[in-house]
Amino acid sequence: MTTNRITLSEQFFRDQASASASGGLSTVLNRFSLIARMLASEIMRAGFVGKLGYTGSTNVQDEHVRALDVISNETVIQVFENVPMVAGIASEEMDDMHLLPGGEGGKYIVTVDPLDGSGNVDVAGQMGTIFGVYRRKTSGGALQPEDFLQPARDLVAAGYVLYGPCTMLVYTAGGPVNGFTLDRSIGTFFLTHPNLRIPEGEGNYSVNEANESKWPEATRAMVRAFRQQETQCGKRSARYAGALVGDFHRTLLKGGIYMYPGEAKKPEGKLRLLYENGPLAFVCEKAGGAASNGKQRILDLVPTKLHERTPLYLGSRGDVEEAVRRLG
Repeated sequence: MTTNRITLSEQFFRDQASASASGGLSTVLNRFSLIARMLASEIMRAGFVGKLGYTGSTNVQDEHVRALDVISNETVIQVFENVPMVAGIASEEMDDMHLLPGGEGGKYIVTVDPLDGSGNVDVAGQMGTIFGVYRRKTSGGALQPEDFLQPARDLVAAGYVLYGPCTMLVYTAGGPVNGFTLDRSIGTFFLTHPNLRIPEGEGNYSVNEANESKWPEATRAMVRAFRQQETQCGKRSARYAGALVGDFHRTLLKGGIYMYPGEAKKPEGKLRLLYENGPLAFVCEKAGGAASNGKQRILDLVPTKLHERTPLYLGSRGDVEEAVRRLG
């Protein structure tokens, strides 16, 4: 696994130089490396120390909150406190943007889904963390909504952490997409998947087909074409893990498409633009893929609120183009 001995920290410094960042980006990205190691440990121990199950409360999304959701969000906040180059955080688990102590003059802001797929914890399934890093629009003082309401094409860096049989951190700082695997024996990430490129003409389709009765007819027909292997982009078998990071990671490595359509009564869908769709779309396009809400490129959408939702079609370019074409 570690035949290539480039570490994650070394790559962060290289990316900072290639991105012409004036300083601090490598520090921000290294904070996510720390978060990944901390949460990987929490997830492994959760069943032993009574951190499974729900807290009895709901979050801003009106979703039931699990103990690990709270722990993950608190971990992200604590790790970024007193990191002077980061002014604030917007998290899927928080109602509003969070100004970080010591970060009033920071040039970066962070968006994060602290623990995607937390419902899989009870069955030892895949989970993940999704993150994006933007340059702050305003300077000094209190954060403003415009600091966070930026299109994903303006991301400085984005990526995800996958917690499963191994812990992987995959990210891009605007250049190649690289994947790093955690060597748990020494607590270091090593480069194992350099310059990832999403395959074309092969792979799987991932969608929760139990929601079919809720979809508009055009969406039903489009998914049916993938299921019945009638698509021009090629035959696809179905795979669905119930965790966005897990499904996208497989799509990135194997090709195909991940879909979370809007519903007839909820056309905006379920997934959040700032915390999930935007960062993963940035990664996907840098790896040669495509991402759409069914009508527009995800990277071109300008959020109007922190918790805005959009449908998501994400994966190999040919698959996404076919899905959009069939949606009409």
